[in-house]
Amino acid sequence: MAQSLPCREAQGKTGCAAMQNPAYLDPRSGATFPLHTPLWCGPEGQPLMLTDLPGLSRGQIDSGTRSLWRYAAALPFQPASPITLGEGCTPLLPGEWDGLPVRFKCEWFMPSGSFKDRGASVMLSLLREQGIDHVLEDSSGNGGAAIATYAAAGGMRAKIMVPESTSPAKTVQSRAMGAAIELVPGSRQDCADAAVAQARDIFYASHNWHPFFLHGTKTLAYELWEDLGFRAPDNIIIPCGAGSNVLGCGIGFGELLRAGEITRLPRLFAAQPAHCGPIAREFLGMPPEEARPTIAEGTAIAQPIRASEVMGFLRESQGGAVLLEEEEIVAATRGLARRGLYAEPTCAQAAAAFGRLVADGTIGRDEVTVVVLTGTGLKSTQRHAELLGLSL
Repeated sequence: MAQSLPCREAQGKTGCAAMQNPAYLDPRSGATFPLHTPLWCGPEGQPLMLTDLPGLSRGQIDSGTRSLWRYAAALPFQPASPITLGEGCTPLLPGEWDGLPVRFKCEWFMPSGSFKDRGASVMLSLLREQGIDHVLEDSSGNGGAAIATYAAAGGMRAKIMVPESTSPAKTVQSRAMGAAIELVPGSRQDCADAAVAQARDIFYASHNWHPFFLHGTKTLAYELWEDLGFRAPDNIIIPCGAGSNVLGCGIGFGELLRAGEITRLPRLFAAQPAHCGPIAREFLGMPPEEARPTIAEGTAIAQPIRASEVMGFLRESQGGAVLLEEEEIVAATRGLARRGLYAEPTCAQAAAAFGRLVADGTIGRDEVTVVVLTGTGLKSTQRHAELLGLSL
């Protein structure tokens, strides 16, 4: 398994010294920017990460807190008043798939119904601590709902930009939370471009862009470590669009390795639809292909901004990627439901990928594997109705 050095070089400082003074990091150039100034991108519009953090030990867990904030000591700084609704601490359920044991991490047990509450809670808490009280997001689904939910809980204003073609049902949750909704003509990319243009006037707290969001998603790694008796699983299979959960697990388990709390990284596997899987295609050495509509719409990200970083974590962990056909995703969605797990088709990809990886010998039958289920099927009622041949 891949290993990390206790301290790594970072922008001309030793890694250990940099960990004591976290900063925004341009991972491609190595340039850093002070953390005390709120940023969502670099001066040339490039996506940012954070410099390496030291992680925490099990003794630093706030065991009296029943939320992801039990791992607050692992964050770049701690806000005086976190915006929390009890997110995190989701069930890790023992189960089976194709007759083999597996553990399902049910990330939809969150206030807004998806894994994105982890990132929203941490990102907005840290931004509010920095004086931000009005945020902008572009999302037609779980990201927008999570930002709207935590902005409301934190007394912040939120504006969510969505493509004009978005079903009105998808924005009801955000509207109910008091977020302003703006419909943008054109494609999903047109919507993202319009949001960047408005970022001059409203702080762009994008779940795809802001590095604080990833330090919310990394709490999934800490939680799995604690769930499994303070050890890492052998494999984690993750539905992947822009890759925030892959990045979060890579960051979190990397911190645990540096802290000496684990001795190896779990292998990370990204599951993507064959109709729109740019990260998996590149990882597998396949040529790019024009995106097509997919039932796994939550991962249909044609131009993920951190694709190289996602692939870096897949490689460092000695993991991989799986491209799934539509019929495989449909079968997995039905299979999960028959087990009492009512999931979005988007996250059912992870279960389908597990079956594939076992069948081809990549994952051993006696290994500890976690399948991450990211969103509730209640958010995709229309899709489930179609699978059942029902009209609503």
